[in-house]
Amino acid sequence: MAINTRLTQKLNLEWPIISAPMAIAGGGKLAAEVTRGGGLGLIGGGYGDSEFIGQAFQDAGNSRVGIGFITWSLAKQPELLDQALEHSPDVVMLSFGDPSIFSQKIKQAGATLICQCQTIAQLSQALDAGADIVVAQGGEAGGHGGIRGTMNFVPEASDLLKTHSPDTLLLAAGGIGDGRGIAASLMLGADGVLIGSRYWASKEALVSNAFQKAALAASGDETLQTDIPDVARGLEWPTGNEIRVLKNRLMEEFHPRSKQLSHDELAELKAKYLSANPNDNAQEGGIIVGEVAGIIRDIPGAGVLTRRLGIETKIALSTAY
Repeated sequence: MAINTRLTQKLNLEWPIISAPMAIAGGGKLAAEVTRGGGLGLIGGGYGDSEFIGQAFQDAGNSRVGIGFITWSLAKQPELLDQALEHSPDVVMLSFGDPSIFSQKIKQAGATLICQCQTIAQLSQALDAGADIVVAQGGEAGGHGGIRGTMNFVPEASDLLKTHSPDTLLLAAGGIGDGRGIAASLMLGADGVLIGSRYWASKEALVSNAFQKAALAASGDETLQTDIPDVARGLEWPTGNEIRVLKNRLMEEFHPRSKQLSHDELAELKAKYLSANPNDNAQEGGIIVGEVAGIIRDIPGAGVLTRRLGIETKIALSTAY
């Protein structure tokens, strides 16, 4: 039943599926289950927390996993890359920033370098840095991203690679949550997919159950790109990379005036946001999920989900017309 693509050949996978290294949500148990299901799981290195990274690799056990970092944040704590490389990850993924700062060290360690891109200019930058795999991430994705649509970005990226770097593999990301989306990505020229939100809604994800239930009840119309979660957390993200979250009471209250918050309003926002997750308060937290929420119907184990996605893809490819 396996699917044969350049990605499955390169990384010895059953299915052309990699889980996104979701900050906070993507721990070692989730990554390990994705790998056991026939894909490859990535730990979310996020903004950089040595204790979290160490625990995540411990939780992954002997499973083949990789790790991903937010590049501009890793640049502030480069020692975290050394910590991760000590665990011999299969792949290291860099997103949001110049990958050339770390690319040589990653490749010298024997890891496959994946660079996530939101524009063609970033894709060219990734190629210059020696990326083995690039990700064309559409703006439909949950979390931080750009504004390109996956449906047009992936084939444009594929055409560029065929002309300028044919040995570099391509992953599609953004709005992919079932076998139909994976099959479509392969037909658009991708060698595989990077999936985040669908794995965010799995049993092993480090996500509030109330947040997951809110996403299950939502349609794809009920998300927006905003800077509110970053304002609440005091994170200075580069311009052009807002975060996609589910609409809720907090977003309705603060998003329209995120640039004009008074000192007291900012304090109120921070207090509400930071207390929401531990209190399972889906109305005042950051439910970081993409437009794919509209086709998420359950919260399965990540291993079961990976096998399901692979089989759905096989069926979709066999019945395409």
